[in-house]
Amino acid sequence: MLKRPFFALRGCWLAGVLVSGTLMASDETMDQAAQSVEAQQTQSELQQQIDSADEATRSAIEELRRLERETRQIETTNATLSSRLASEAERLQRLSQALDTLSDTRDALPMIEQDMAEQLARWIESDLPFLTDERLARVESAGNPEAGSAERIASLLEAWRAELAYGREVDSWRGRLVMEGASPREVEYLRIGRIGFYYLTPDGREGGVWDKESGEWLALDEPARRQVRNGLRIANDQRTPELLQLPLSITANDQGGQP
Repeated sequence: MLKRPFFALRGCWLAGVLVSGTLMASDETMDQAAQSVEAQQTQSELQQQIDSADEATRSAIEELRRLERETRQIETTNATLSSRLASEAERLQRLSQALDTLSDTRDALPMIEQDMAEQLARWIESDLPFLTDERLARVESAGNPEAGSAERIASLLEAWRAELAYGREVDSWRGRLVMEGASPREVEYLRIGRIGFYYLTPDGREGGVWDKESGEWLALDEPARRQVRNGLRIANDQRTPELLQLPLSITANDQGGQP
């Protein structure tokens, strides 16, 4: 009779041991599951970082390709302009030599004067529309009929030299902007040789680039307007020269109105 309670208690003890072992196994499984979830999260974060790095690399490559295309375009434009300048310098040299033998070419001088004036006027009218009235007035004054023939040709040569110099300069000035459908207003103009012509309002909120192909002003976004502001400071000796990333007014194949 005394052994039954002992066996009963012993049976309860065995049951307790079994329950405890089951709980320990369950806790261990939960720990493993938690570690698995944490590992998956870590792997997901690493994958996101890799994807972000890949996207940044692709963006950097695209930006590099864009800059390379713009650099090639500018180099082509500069090469074209340099070739035209060299041709015009050679032409001016020939005219200077003709002046040295004026007695032999006197009869041809009226035709030379007329040809020089007409070609220069056509170039100005087909060029970027900067200081157009001033430049045409220079051509007109060079053909003053009251001056001697040699003096008129010398004035025309000086006008040609002034026009050629525009292609090598960065310039800025304040002037009035007249656009169709809008009231005239004061703006700051920026000219980069003969490849870029821009304007910026005094408050910097509006700006444009002259598009030679369409013959009109195209609006600039904020990053481009910042570049124009930098260009104005460079032109006014308020900033050291640097590479400006701006849309051009002409295309690489544009002859710029060269006669």
